[in-house]
Amino acid sequence: MKIRVTMVIAIAALLLSCALGRVPKNLDPEEQEFLSKVRYIITRQERKTFLKLPPSERPGFVEEFWESRDNDPGTEINEYKIEYLKRIDEARHLFSEGGTSGWLTDRGRIYILLGPPEQRETYPRGYSFYGKPMEIWHYGFYRMLFIDNRWNGNFELVPESAQMVADINTAQLSLRPQIKKGAQPLSDFKIDVRLIRDREQVVVISVPYHDIWFSSEGDRFKTTFELAWEVYDADDRKIQESEKTSSLDLTQEELKKRKGLEFSIEFPLELVPGDYQLAVTLKDLTASRELRKRIKLTI
Repeated sequence: MKIRVTMVIAIAALLLSCALGRVPKNLDPEEQEFLSKVRYIITRQERKTFLKLPPSERPGFVEEFWESRDNDPGTEINEYKIEYLKRIDEARHLFSEGGTSGWLTDRGRIYILLGPPEQRETYPRGYSFYGKPMEIWHYGFYRMLFIDNRWNGNFELVPESAQMVADINTAQLSLRPQIKKGAQPLSDFKIDVRLIRDREQVVVISVPYHDIWFSSEGDRFKTTFELAWEVYDADDRKIQESEKTSSLDLTQEELKKRKGLEFSIEFPLELVPGDYQLAVTLKDLTASRELRKRIKLTI
């Protein structure tokens, strides 16, 4: 289920998020949580109406709020609500390194409103050695630029990107159940070949944890990689090929402990001395991302 709206609404949601995020203290915990979580999609008028209602009528408002956004009321579940809350949970985990809850950051807001980017580029030191950490998110022909100006993990959306949002005619502000296959390539992965014995080598594929997208299932974060490799001789003839699958299933605490580390997948090779080429294809089955590399290999 998809909802198309003008990007002006997206900009308005970003600009008003702080004001609409302030929750009156005279509400009960459930009412406070509701207003807090819907800050990106609730209108000013809806918020005013909710606050003016007597407490006995607010549960009915909440029910109608979500029903009005359900594009497929014929089903028993509200896909819009499920997807929106799921994105909040994912953003809370994905962008929490700045000390602010991930879903309240600029990256979190864009992620919740527009969904996962079609491509995500990360530059821990910017484009140059003296640059600031930055990320570029691509949505079609447009991009969002985030910069960590204070080197504290809080990536801010640059004004130019906010203006660019207004140039996009429409956007998927909700309910993109899955990323289109092949639309979100991996930014990079490393290949390291180590000699064990005379004819035995081990190949190590490494991906930084901060570049991995996870699916949220309860209190766990999961993803699966599919790895395929081919070995070519000096005449470019394929002489070996194989594949393997490797999965991650972590709690939020376990994932936090892996900050700054890399996830590695290993596979063995057995080659006689000579010149070869190794082709490796890594697929992220969770986000339908794929990247292929081919390197020279001398044994």
